Amino acid sequence: MRRLPVLPAVVLPVVVLLTAGCTGSSAARVQTDEVVRATVTEVVNAPGRITAKATSTVTAPADGTVAALLVPDGATVTKGTILLRLDSPAAQQRLAQARSAKAAAATRPRVPQADLSPLQDQLDAAADGAFAAARAAAAQVPDPTARQGVLDAVAAAEARYRGAATAARSIAGSVSAGASGLGSALDALGSSQRLQADALLQAAQTTVEALTVTAPQDGVVTYGAGGGAAPAAPGGLSGLLGQLPAGLAGALPSTGSPPATSAALAVGGPVASGAPMLTVTDVSGLGVTADVDETDILLVRPGVPAGVQLDAVPGAAYDAAVASVDVTPSPAAGGGVTYRVRLTLTPGSTADGAPSPQPRPGMSAVVDLRVREAVNAVSVPSSAVLRDGAKAAVFIQDGTGGGAVLRRREVVLGAQGSDRVEVVSGLEVGQRIVSRDADRLRDGQQA
Repeated sequence: MRRLPVLPAVVLPVVVLLTAGCTGSSAARVQTDEVVRATVTEVVNAPGRITAKATSTVTAPADGTVAALLVPDGATVTKGTILLRLDSPAAQQRLAQARSAKAAAATRPRVPQADLSPLQDQLDAAADGAFAAARAAAAQVPDPTARQGVLDAVAAAEARYRGAATAARSIAGSVSAGASGLGSALDALGSSQRLQADALLQAAQTTVEALTVTAPQDGVVTYGAGGGAAPAAPGGLSGLLGQLPAGLAGALPSTGSPPATSAALAVGGPVASGAPMLTVTDVSGLGVTADVDETDILLVRPGVPAGVQLDAVPGAAYDAAVASVDVTPSPAAGGGVTYRVRLTLTPGSTADGAPSPQPRPGMSAVVDLRVREAVNAVSVPSSAVLRDGAKAAVFIQDGTGGGAVLRRREVVLGAQGSDRVEVVSGLEVGQRIVSRDADRLRDGQQA
């Protein structure tokens, strides 16, 4: 939404308002002004809100109760300051169970190993001796034909043995390979279980360590920020429990649904895992967020200066500058589209020049973004411009005295301020234009 306030920054030379002619009728209906050079500032107005330099919300790491509050609400702390301690028997129990699960994952079933090669070597040696003795005995047979028959029989028996021995060695190798493969599979399973057990143990240890709550940053502590219980998430410790094998995770207790957390923390009061407990707000530097309408957002860029007024400090003015512009839109309350603009804020002053109070995060503001400024620009009063869609025109006074007539002239506008607008082309300094009620005139009308 564009707001066009009266800007004290607009610097104008002395302008004399004249009426065309000196007699009754023309003076009553035509008022003219001179085209002059001036500084024209275009302002886009947007609602805003004061923001802190940084805000961190701390959530409860586990179900439990508040054991001690070590820092009072509203205290200013530094990063790492211990704020409170929680008592969580469930977290301690999960840590003990995680250690047991890690120990269980460290053991690996033993696969029986059997090396049949020595037995086969013994059998081969015995067979070699038997076949050698048989051949020696055959050599003592006197009849050559009978002797050859015995040797042939010994050779056939030896061939059959060699085939059986080869098959036996192949079977023995398969048995050894199968046993080795089973061992490899068990090793891979054990490694996976150990990794999961390590992750479970690390998560449980982190949860227990987080029961001592410290400040995540410098700032002011506010207890009970948000309150209420957070829904159980699939990740974290509960998620790891669900991923463990049944033999490792079966003995671990279920976390269940967390109880509700009260809005204010007190010693002995309950907290729920994932529920916000407190915030730490850094107010060492303040900023402003403004919601700029889509019709104006293309004029806003980093570095654009702005003025900020607060409802809480009437009459005070603060300076700001655009730091960033969001690229994604936000739905507006009226159904339109706005874009979030973030600005840095500097100390302000009151109407009498005194330093204005420091705002607090969340205060509502009005942000005047000075999106364009034309210095020493050809300009006319805003009331002189006739608009027809994207086109603009003015009526100029052609001639002087009783022979002056009014001519419609199309112009191209630049920066558009509250009182004056920049004319980029179509007019020259010194020309006279109709300054008001131009919509009642017609081209060629006598001035």
